[in-house]
Amino acid sequence: MERAERAAVFDVDGTLVDTNHLHVTTWWEAFRQAGHTVPMHAVHRAIGLGSEDLVAHLLGEDRDRDEDARLSAAHKALYGQYFDRLPALRDAGRLLRRLDHEGWAVVLATSAGGAELSALRRAIGADDAITATASADDVDEGKPAPEPVEHALELAGVPAERAVFVGDTVWDMKAGRRAGVRCVGVLCGGIPRADLVAAGAEAVYDDPAELLAALADSPFAALPSGR
Repeated sequence: MERAERAAVFDVDGTLVDTNHLHVTTWWEAFRQAGHTVPMHAVHRAIGLGSEDLVAHLLGEDRDRDEDARLSAAHKALYGQYFDRLPALRDAGRLLRRLDHEGWAVVLATSAGGAELSALRRAIGADDAITATASADDVDEGKPAPEPVEHALELAGVPAERAVFVGDTVWDMKAGRRAGVRCVGVLCGGIPRADLVAAGAEAVYDDPAELLAALADSPFAALPSGR
């Protein structure tokens, strides 16, 4: 199989699948069950971080760290109730297939793994277009560190200057910028356009459907095939 010359790296939650507010609700409930009052808007802003980093961000460094695993497990159990009905965002699968058809290596960069990742991929319904998946389990540091994006590039065998990263959070944009790739933001995760731009987004679209419709004029068009 011929090696791709360009990589399209995608965050998953909030970018390809409409799950951010499910995460907000289930994290909020996990904190509530453990006796913590954490505002939902604060949880929303932390979505996109790995579980350990999210807990640290919301409860602080002086928290009882022995509780981290229990909070993460509670969130996982609550969120798992939705695995059979996670909704893909508009044209998410079509976007991945279009890029694959045009010769891009499509790689997912996500903190999800195991049954959760399987559920997300079922929702997207485009496994035939996905070259590889870079999970937070594969790196020492999650977003906003660049490692998840860098690992995705390694899997694709493509240098940073030949890649575009699409995500919905400030953490995504920071990770992409630190990895040296072009960054595209989407608004379907609920983070304001101005915040995504300030964090490094070169362009921002409503959702995968708008990005697909505008692909010929997007940052993807700035990286033509070398064939």
